[in-house]
Amino acid sequence: MHDTIRPAATAATLSPAPAAPSMSSFVDRFANNPLFSPGDLRPSRPDVEIMCAFNPGAIMFKGKRLIMLRVAEKAIPDAGCVATPIFDPETGETHIRQFKLSDPDIEMSDPRFFNYRGEIYLTSLSHFRIATSADGVTWEIDEAPTMTPSGRYEAFGIEDVRLTELEGEYYLNYTAASSLGVVTALAKTEDFRTFKRLGIIFGPDNKDVALFPERIDGRFQTFHRPAVKHAGLPSIWTASSANMLDWGRHEIVISPRRDSWDCERVGAGTSPIRTPEGWLALYHAADHNTRYCLGALLLDAKQPWKVLARSREPFFVPEAPYETAGFMPNVVFHNGTIDLGDGTLELYYGGGDLVTCGARVKVADILAHLR
Repeated sequence: MHDTIRPAATAATLSPAPAAPSMSSFVDRFANNPLFSPGDLRPSRPDVEIMCAFNPGAIMFKGKRLIMLRVAEKAIPDAGCVATPIFDPETGETHIRQFKLSDPDIEMSDPRFFNYRGEIYLTSLSHFRIATSADGVTWEIDEAPTMTPSGRYEAFGIEDVRLTELEGEYYLNYTAASSLGVVTALAKTEDFRTFKRLGIIFGPDNKDVALFPERIDGRFQTFHRPAVKHAGLPSIWTASSANMLDWGRHEIVISPRRDSWDCERVGAGTSPIRTPEGWLALYHAADHNTRYCLGALLLDAKQPWKVLARSREPFFVPEAPYETAGFMPNVVFHNGTIDLGDGTLELYYGGGDLVTCGARVKVADILAHLR
């Protein structure tokens, strides 16, 4: 979700449960939710366990639905110890290091990480794993990681990928984390088996990047969400580029609204959908209680930073058991959309910061919600 460093808790597997009635009647959760829970996946090695399988990117590829899950793995500690997975950017290997809990040099005020003699160690590391389906019901998932961290900017893991088909090419943009900061990296692929990394496109701290599926006035366009320190709140911006690598011409789109469901932070979901009225963009937002919901924007077709309409209330809120409970309760976090081409969108999302879920919604219903 929004946290770059995952808490050091063991995630309990949730069994599929009937979907709860939605606040918005036009949101149709998949009957087989959650699609994936941590217990459904095989750990990458015997000395780790899967904490979370969530926040998937999504795309149609060769006639099938393809989703790319973020899989967070925790090192299994020996008795009386705390363990950390350490990725070595030089060798590309990950090894497990153990520390005695009785060691007076260990500081563990935050369960997501610990401090040992002035150095921060994580308790988990994230990679991507692909699952495919012809119908959205029956899925096949890779038994091993599909894409793993690489290089020093990904030393703390890779997270929350967005997938975009653009001019016949398949792009992945994702959050890369390290002790140097949180950045957004870009890669592309032809087969979703081999990946060509193109480098960092937004420096620290930035995330929630969602590429537009076509150029506007000859330039590539994207949403992004820079961190703020001196003033303002986490907001959605646009930027454009002539070559997909060098981004500028930044414009603010929306900021959090005071005393509203989206008062704490906002961030783009996935690539927007072109409609006759303009660009339909879905976004996630949190309130001061860290409840994450989904809203929508209608943006000008030529100047996508110009907001024509915005959700007064969320159209998708955490209500099902796998959304209201979990690793972090009351979270619906969406970064995967598949457009079925008949006016129906399939939304793939993380529930409770723990599991992977799906829902369907009609474009016309979201547009009506905005009016």
